[in-house]
Amino acid sequence: MLYAILAGRDGFVIADAAGTFATNGFGDFSPGGYSLAAVFIAEVVLTAMFLLVIMGATSRRSAPAMGGLTIGLTLTLIHLISIPISNTSVNPARSTAQALVAAVFGDGATTPLTQLWLFWVAPIVGGIIGGLVYRVALDSNEPVEA
Repeated sequence: MLYAILAGRDGFVIADAAGTFATNGFGDFSPGGYSLAAVFIAEVVLTAMFLLVIMGATSRRSAPAMGGLTIGLTLTLIHLISIPISNTSVNPARSTAQALVAAVFGDGATTPLTQLWLFWVAPIVGGIIGGLVYRVALDSNEPVEA
């Protein structure tokens, strides 16, 4: 759907200097030219923080009516921080979809598929870290008092 919309503009070219069709990447595929290490750290930390917010916002002690707003605003902040770094992943499904679109519709050059592994590994590592930090430092097993 996004491709159909963008292709409706005169002069639209799927490949550009900062990657291909909003794919995630490092080095040449990073909008800001960030290194593999920088992108890995950003993706791990932001995924861990996102998981901490999700777990906190959906815990028994949270205000259920505010969970969606809290999670949505956190995801917005994550995108504002990491779009210039890696085009934002924190979600392997999103990264895979964009890499496949770039491989199919791209210019045939090295595709972001070669860097896709990072956008599976970093969110998994970040998720594990976020889950462990929440469980050890923030989770309360005490019953909620009425």
